[in-house]
Amino acid sequence: RTQFVTEVELEHVEEVYIEQAWLQYKVNDFVNFRTGLVLIPMGLINEYHEPTTFNGVERPMVDKYITPSTWREIGLGFTGDILPASLRYQAYLVNGFNGYDGEANFNGSSGFRGGRQKGIESYISSANFTGKVEYYGIRGLNVGLSGYFGKSQSMLYDGVAKDDDDAMRIADSSAIGISMLGLDARYQYQGLELRGQFYYAGLSNTDQYNEFTADLDGTPNDLGSAMMGYYAEAGYNVLRLFSNTDKKLVPFIRYSNYNTHAAVEDTYTKNKAYNRNVITTGLTFQLAKGAVLKTDMQFFSDGTDADTKYQFNAGFGVMF
Repeated sequence: RTQFVTEVELEHVEEVYIEQAWLQYKVNDFVNFRTGLVLIPMGLINEYHEPTTFNGVERPMVDKYITPSTWREIGLGFTGDILPASLRYQAYLVNGFNGYDGEANFNGSSGFRGGRQKGIESYISSANFTGKVEYYGIRGLNVGLSGYFGKSQSMLYDGVAKDDDDAMRIADSSAIGISMLGLDARYQYQGLELRGQFYYAGLSNTDQYNEFTADLDGTPNDLGSAMMGYYAEAGYNVLRLFSNTDKKLVPFIRYSNYNTHAAVEDTYTKNKAYNRNVITTGLTFQLAKGAVLKTDMQFFSDGTDADTKYQFNAGFGVMF
């Protein structure tokens, strides 16, 4: 009935991270209690972010700037099956993003990425809710609906009395409200592999947050009031056409769009450079279940008239 699960990851040769570490107790066949450092169940990549589980050397940019993978926080909640072998759920209360700790951790260019607490010295000024429901009752198909709702955290709430109106107004200016929805789907049939994701995040109080976190010269921050991102990907295991083998060679192509200025407050102007497109095409060669070789070419453009940029990537991935 009792499990402990942890993931230790070596990244970029120089960093070692605990990416999840949680204790789970099985209450019955439909309910499991879970607590610890949990992965926020938004989309596909955040929960299944190991390099052997996705195409391309780099994770999709949507999962870097809209849902900032690897996104994990301290929390507690419940998981389980609603319908056996068809429908499952996750639901947690977690600490939110660190939005302000003496300086702004959100901006228009990188979105929420700078606010991840990752468990280390995490603090909480307002509990956030996140959850996901997944349907997998059709062979080869998995569809998920996820959500994240709450407020960013701020150090300015520490020690403030609730009846201190001036201090509360200042603290409130350093936090934003976040309502995020995600839809994802995966489908595999014989050698064909399809997957896609869509995210939309609505942000409140961004006008006050931007003014409060202005630069030293008085220039306001540029956090948008909405962010949106999506991608669609298709690949095919060509080795299936020639031999019966556990190895896979998958040519793939993925189109992504992510816009961290999908909407802004009336007093701000959308930055066209924050509306970005990425086309990624390449090969994934699975040597074994836990080992892959990868290569791809990426084409980057945005809403400005700037020239398309190109990038070649190559790497290998191991998971055990």
